[in-house]
Amino acid sequence: MRVNLSLFKQFIDLLIPLRCAKCGIILENSHGLCATCWTLIPFITSPYCKCCGLPFEFEIEEGALCGACSHTHPPYKIARSVFVYTPQSRDLILKFKHTDSIHSAPLFAEWMARLLEDIENPLCIPVPLHWTRLFMRTYNQAGLLAYEIAKHRGWAYDPSLLIRKRRTPSQGHLSKKERIKNIEGAFIIPERKKKGLLGKTVVLVDDVFTTGATLNACSKALLKAGAKELHALTLGRVVKSY
Repeated sequence: MRVNLSLFKQFIDLLIPLRCAKCGIILENSHGLCATCWTLIPFITSPYCKCCGLPFEFEIEEGALCGACSHTHPPYKIARSVFVYTPQSRDLILKFKHTDSIHSAPLFAEWMARLLEDIENPLCIPVPLHWTRLFMRTYNQAGLLAYEIAKHRGWAYDPSLLIRKRRTPSQGHLSKKERIKNIEGAFIIPERKKKGLLGKTVVLVDDVFTTGATLNACSKALLKAGAKELHALTLGRVVKSY
């Protein structure tokens, strides 16, 4: 018997209506946010740093670098984020990260997947949690995002390529220098995985870009193990002015 998928989807939507990822109101479309909440989220648009994606507050020529990337180019080639991490956008990430709101992963991944259009056949991997933290939380939010991005784009996905060998203290209240020291040497690539990494372009996925210390540490470990180049995707981006 043939099933009309369109009618089936309508039936499911009646049973489990789509809700705004921020306020929870029932939606009339599948855009993920209601009209009110959409206007509250500071989505990042050009102009922004060609390398790290930091949004500029003024018009500047295309391809410009921010001060930090001009001074020291990060180990990754490109990093892009969906929105600025503000009091209005923060709850999207915190609910996803700490309250098991994993149903938002496909929506967030769809937003993130649009940010890297010209990359062919990369390997998509998440920033890993230490196994003890993964055991307590039961899931890695970066892993969910990386999986959904890879599925959306048809990319290869390997959640065990990069390992966090040392449990690092929470970085929430650390300065940039403290974060760099805290995360130094925390990531490794298992020997059995290095052959498959050799010469590969890698897309590294995390939930928030704060200072870049974690992305830098992961990128350095992957390049040292033989990756060709690194690109990074995050959902939120901390910007000092906010």
